[in-house]
Amino acid sequence: MKFGGSSVADPDKIRHVARRFVDAKRRGLNVVGTVSAMGKTTDELLALASDVSPTPNPRELDMLLSTGERIACALVAMAIDDLGEEAVSYTGSQAGILTDAAHTRAKIREIRGDRIRASLEQGKIVLVAGFQGFSRDTMEITTLGRGGTDATAVALAAALGGACEIYSDVPGVFTADPRIAPNARKLPFVSYDEMLEMAASGAKVLMLRSVELARNHGVRIHARSTFSDEEGTWVTDYEGMEQAIISAVTHSETDVVFTLTGIPDRPGVAAMIFDRVAGAQVNVDTIIQNVVHGRAEMSFSVPAEDVAATQGALTATQAELGTFSVEQNEQLGKVSLIGAGMRSHPGVAATMFRTLADLEINLEMISTSPIKISCMIGRDRIPEAVRALHDAFALEGEPVVEPTI
Repeated sequence: MKFGGSSVADPDKIRHVARRFVDAKRRGLNVVGTVSAMGKTTDELLALASDVSPTPNPRELDMLLSTGERIACALVAMAIDDLGEEAVSYTGSQAGILTDAAHTRAKIREIRGDRIRASLEQGKIVLVAGFQGFSRDTMEITTLGRGGTDATAVALAAALGGACEIYSDVPGVFTADPRIAPNARKLPFVSYDEMLEMAASGAKVLMLRSVELARNHGVRIHARSTFSDEEGTWVTDYEGMEQAIISAVTHSETDVVFTLTGIPDRPGVAAMIFDRVAGAQVNVDTIIQNVVHGRAEMSFSVPAEDVAATQGALTATQAELGTFSVEQNEQLGKVSLIGAGMRSHPGVAATMFRTLADLEINLEMISTSPIKISCMIGRDRIPEAVRALHDAFALEGEPVVEPTI
């Protein structure tokens, strides 16, 4: 059971979460939990670090940020004890969460979990500090990146052979952001592939890496509300069931587009550029390239948090390739259609493009996969684009389905 930061934002909410753990325990379940840092604690710690140092040392930043989840776990354990059940909290390293050595964005390699299993055998509720682990390579504390407690929860479920409940302040996964599209509908089921594309395209209910872990290890995720007992959304592999043509419209307002002009047009140049960018641990999304008179122009988008790393990588590349110009555009956002049914259903792209054209919204970049179409558009036009696409595909009603047979 994983609870987000808004679920443990104050003492009353912490006691409410404790009751959730106790109720599950008293239903006869072995219960392992992980909680995020309280409220906006991580943001506050990041701001504090930036006030102290413009470029915080990554090792010390991990030491600082890992404290938020430890505090929350200890407080929830205290509240569980007051309800008459025995609880124990562990740091990521105490729980045996082993990662690679990358500070601030480590990946989980293994979960030993010996102390967790021993505590469960003693009848205890086990709380594991999320978002963090320990690198055997460097003997250092590491953190997993924003949203990393989701990855902790799914990895624990995989290691212990359990299902995973992800609790937050929203009741599940919707056909669009309800704050933008008030008629958005909660989805009872979403496939792993669809949820991967949704998470990568801006849906914030689940961290992308947690969905990858779930798919790779067959962990069922139930995304639901901390403050309600209603059924949420199950993220699972439902191969053989009918698939909606379009399941959701997602959006992102934090993308930054880099445009490189005057790049030499010869084999290996793109590889050199993206090797440098990948070496800076940057996740590149949409990429387009044109060639004019022997010189190439390339544009690609990255998350806002990766801008500084991208700038550093491109500066290093300029030193190798010679002068080419680099421009940044922070005025674009991304709107995406996600749906497993579009694999075999023609006309989805045409309907999307026509809907946006009717609103006189210009498409700056387009990318596709078998179950996703994404368009980069002006950031200020995203809300109306989301609403129009949601209406164009009638997502407020029961889905139009295509048999997978």
